[in-house]
Amino acid sequence: MTQREYPPRPLVGVGAVVLHEDRVLLVQRGKAPREGIWTFPGGLVELGERIFDAARRELWEETGVRAEPLEVVDVYEIIDRDAQGKVQYHFVVVEVLLRYVSGIPRATSDAAAVRWVPINELEAPTIGPGVAAIVRKALQRRHAPTRKE
Repeated sequence: MTQREYPPRPLVGVGAVVLHEDRVLLVQRGKAPREGIWTFPGGLVELGERIFDAARRELWEETGVRAEPLEVVDVYEIIDRDAQGKVQYHFVVVEVLLRYVSGIPRATSDAAAVRWVPINELEAPTIGPGVAAIVRKALQRRHAPTRKE
């Protein structure tokens, strides 16, 4: 099992950005870091796993939704330090835009809850930082030509 808290190096994760009917699929995190915050379904990339495959897998494991990866929307870091300034969490997260295929969202795995959130409600304080900006980027790209990696 990967050491998430106080890791020896940054960990690579994915977020699944799924847009459908003017809504985005979000999960409420059930574990630290950022427990209780609504954000994209996602998790760590497994050794030997491609980014798109990880996004598809994490989406399915956390929500029961099937979707096809289209492209990378954004890459960002989460670096949380403890009271002594030591790095407690360090993730490099690749946000992947996916096209919804099927499934009724249900909370499984690490998600405390899951729901389709109207895009015009993404500025709520319980929505994770950066979610709205990433959704705006995804909306700009949704109708643009796509390419797979």
